[in-house]
Amino acid sequence: MDFTYDDEQQALREAVRGLLATTYADHDSRRRAVAEEPGFDRALWGRLAEMGVLGLPFSEDHGGVGAGPVEIGIVCQELGRVLAPEPYLASVVHAGGMVAAVGSPEQKADLLGRLSAGDLVLAAADTSPGGRWTSRADGVRASVSGDPSTGSGQRTWTLDGVADPVVGGESADVLIVTAALPDDGGTGVFVVAADDVERTGYATADLTRAASVRFDGSAATPLGEPGRDLSPSIAAISDLTRIMGANQALGVMQSQVRATTDYLKSRKQFGVTLNTFQALTFRAADMYVSLELAHSLVDWATMTIAGGDRDAVADAADRVGLQIARAGRHIGQEAIQLHGGIGMTAEYAVGVGTAHLEVLDQWLGNGSHHLSRLSSRVTDHELVEALG
Repeated sequence: MDFTYDDEQQALREAVRGLLATTYADHDSRRRAVAEEPGFDRALWGRLAEMGVLGLPFSEDHGGVGAGPVEIGIVCQELGRVLAPEPYLASVVHAGGMVAAVGSPEQKADLLGRLSAGDLVLAAADTSPGGRWTSRADGVRASVSGDPSTGSGQRTWTLDGVADPVVGGESADVLIVTAALPDDGGTGVFVVAADDVERTGYATADLTRAASVRFDGSAATPLGEPGRDLSPSIAAISDLTRIMGANQALGVMQSQVRATTDYLKSRKQFGVTLNTFQALTFRAADMYVSLELAHSLVDWATMTIAGGDRDAVADAADRVGLQIARAGRHIGQEAIQLHGGIGMTAEYAVGVGTAHLEVLDQWLGNGSHHLSRLSSRVTDHELVEALG
C-alpha cells in the first residue's frame, strides 16, 4: 500500500498550509480568533471556500469538488497543525456528510451548495446530555401532525428536547438534527433553522465553541425521506468523521513533537541545551515512535474509506480511534512535561493542543469506547481460556 501523496495532493497540502499561515502565523493569532465572535476567522472561512476546500467532499452537481478522503484528510491535518478553530470537521465533514448521505437532491443542492460557497455554516445536533457516542437519538424527539391522505396532504414535523454538546452550534446558521421518530420508528434526521431554537454557547477546554441547543416545538424539515429510520447512515457518517478527526489529531501531534524537539534543542539548563540529557532525548524519541505508529494507522484508515465497505470503515474508525487516543495522551503529556510550567498555560500551543486532543476524544469517542466496540466484534472464538 502506497502512503505517499501524489503531486496534486502535495500541492493541496502546500496551498492549505500557506493559506492558514496568513491567519495563524503564531499561537497568539489563534488566541485572538477564539476570543472574539464567532470563535473563528470568518474571512479565512471565506478564503477556504474560494479555494474550494469547503466543497472538497461533495459532488460537483451540488457545488462541490468531488475529492476523495485522502484530500479531506490532508485539510484536517493542516487545520490541526495550527489548531485552527474553524469548524471544518463539524460543519463540512460531519453535518455536511449527513446532508450528502441522506438528503434529497434539492436539499443537497441548496445546503451543500451554500456551504461550499462559504455562505452557510452547518452544525450537527446529534448528541444528548450524558449520551455516549451512539447513532440512536435519546435527547430529541420528533412529532408529526397531519395526514397526507386527508386535507392538504401536508405533514408538519416539530422537535422537542435538548442536544448538547453541539460542536460549532453557537455560530451555525442551520442545524442538522437527529431525533427519535414517533412510535419507536428509529432515528430520523431533520433540518432546523438556528433561529427556531434556543442556543446557549460556551467555550470548550481548547477554547473553541460549542452550544447546548433546546428544541421546544421547533419547526423541522425531514432530511431525505420523511419518517425513515436513518440510524445506519448516521453511524456511517459518524465513523467517517472519527477517521477525519484522527487526521486532525495527527496534525496536532505532529506540531507538538516538533515544538518539543525544538524546545529541547534551544532551552538551556546548567549551561547546556536540554537535548544534551540522554533521558530527555529518549522521551522525545518515544514521542516520535507514538506519532509514527499513529500516522501509519491514520493513513490506512483514511484509504479504507475509498473502499465503500461500511463494516471495514467502522472497524478502521475504532482501530485508529484507539491508537489516536493512546498516542494523543502520551504525546500531549510528554510535550507539557518536557516544556515545564509554560506547557500548562493557554499562551502556549502544546497545552492547548493537548486540550484539543481531549475535546476530540470526548466528542468522537475515547479509547475505552473504541476498545469496547472492537472487542464486541471478536466472534471467532466461542470460548477464551485465561492464561495462568
